[in-house]
Parts: sequence; C-alpha cells; structure tokens
Amino acid sequence: MRTHPEHRLPQDERQVPEGPRRPVLWWCALIAVLAGVAAVMGLVLRDGPGPFWADTVRGQTVEIAGRGLYRYDTVFTAAGSRATDLVTLVIGIPLLVGATVGWWRGSTRAGLVLLGGLGYFLYIYAGYALGAIAYNELFLLYVVLFSSSLYAFVLGFAALFRQGPARLFPAGTPRRGPAVLMFASTVVLVVVWGTPLAAAAVTGAAPEGLGPYSTEFTEALDLAVIAPATVWAGVLILRRDPRGYLIAVSLLVLEILLAPLIIAQTILQLRAGVTFTLPEIIGPMIGFVILALAAIAVLAAILRHVPVTARRPERAPRAGPGGSP
Repeated sequence: MRTHPEHRLPQDERQVPEGPRRPVLWWCALIAVLAGVAAVMGLVLRDGPGPFWADTVRGQTVEIAGRGLYRYDTVFTAAGSRATDLVTLVIGIPLLVGATVGWWRGSTRAGLVLLGGLGYFLYIYAGYALGAIAYNELFLLYVVLFSSSLYAFVLGFAALFRQGPARLFPAGTPRRGPAVLMFASTVVLVVVWGTPLAAAAVTGAAPEGLGPYSTEFTEALDLAVIAPATVWAGVLILRRDPRGYLIAVSLLVLEILLAPLIIAQTILQLRAGVTFTLPEIIGPMIGFVILALAAIAVLAAILRHVPVTARRPERAPRAGPGGSP
C-alpha cells in the first residue's frame, strides 16, 4: 500500500509493545490457539446416530443434528456452526495472527485490523457461550474465548485510543463513504432482524427458526450492540470526530468476514439437507458480498491515511545522582 511521505516515521521512533498493548498480544496468542482447538473439534467430531425429530416446549417439531459436537443443535444451526468453525480456521485465525505480528512490529494499521479481528472472535464466541448454540462439552472453552476476546478488544481499543484518534486519522481521511456505509449497515440490520421479530411480537408466535432455543441471541446482539455502534460511528465521522473511525474500523473488518461466513454456512446447510428457495440462497450471498466489497473499499480508503507506524511515547529523563537528570 502506497503511503504519503509524511506518514512514515523514522525507525527509531517506532513504538514498542508497552502499556496496554503487551497483554493484548498475549491474549491474541491464547485466542488463536484455543479457537483453533475449538474449530478443529467442531469440524472433525462426527460421532452419533444421526438426525432425529424432537418436540420443543412451544409444541414445534424440529430436526436435531444428532451427530458431532453440535449434535443437540438443529440441523440448520449445526451446519452453520461447522461453517463458522471452517471460516474461523481458514480466515479468522490467520488474520488474527498476521495482524498481531504486524502490531508487535509497530504497524498502526495492523493494530486497527487486529481490533476488527478481535471483534470477530468476540462476536462468534459470545454467541457460542451465551446461547446461540446448544450446550456441549466445549462450553468452558467457549467461555474462556469469550472472556479473552472481550478483554483483548477492550485493551486493544484503549491502546489505540491512547495514541490519539486525531493522529491516527488525520485531516483528509474520507468521511462520506464510511458514514454512508455505517448508516446502510444499520438499515440492513434493522430490516433483516427487526422486521420478522416485530411480526412475531404482533402475532404472538415464536420467530421462525427459533426451534428448541430459548432466545434469538444473534438478533439481540446485532440490534442491541452492532446497530447502535454503526449509528454512533457514522454520526461521529460526519461531525469530523476521529473517534468515529476507530469504531468504524472494527465494524468494517467484521462486515468483511461475514461474507465468507454466510456463503460457507449456506453451502454446508444445503449439504446437510436444509431446504431453501432460490431467492433465500442467492439474496443473502449477493447482499453480504456487496456489503463486504464496500467495506473493503472503505477500509482501504481509511487505512491509506493512517500513519504506518506510531511514535514512541515520550519518557521522563532518568534522574541521576542526587535527583538531577
């Protein structure tokens, strides 16, 4: 990626991992290892008698996977979870490792991408730990991954914030494109999740696809956390507040990763025997691919203006004998 000369800093001014950065790097190493274990087990464990039908407490009859790590999930959810494990193993973990190494070497851009990668792991394992899937023997591992991703994300955000959003995102960083994409993401989330949930609330029926689960965790997370964050980021960016870019970058990386996630989930669900109409197959795939391509373009435009490296923080001079410098 080409960089303006003023964005390059001398080698001796590059910041070493210190302050809140160092624990983030160790958290990331732990997340990469544990997520790799969880993803591999989700993909390779296939024991069990196979699918069977069961009645839910709401009187619905649903097909349970009956095989593998996700044997107590519906066929739809189990196939989707294996697809998530595949994307995590093939894309998520390499992205996390690469961004971690880049930030360790002093790349500010890598640190911003790492924040988005941590957002992905937080998004996935919050769901696994809090009820998006049925309880299985890796539950405690999901809890550790949820906790690690949460605190690594918070510390990573704090470390980048300490560098100064105004210096990370200088004047000239594009505003209109990022803000429009943030607001568009809000609309998509509200329409896709909010409309069927509102209809279910009016009719008094359970949301379609709820199955044996007690709540719609993904919808709740997207509507309660992600949607307000996209609005907040868009408003701050339009107001020329550089803090909005820091929020937006993590959301953009998540949006980029959602495209391969949706495609892999749809393919494995079809292979598992889940039936979809043609619009149900093509619509989400095309929609999320377009969203991901827009997110890639906007993220690249933002990062192009971010300094390649960060300055080493100024330190007080060491006191000499008698307290003098």
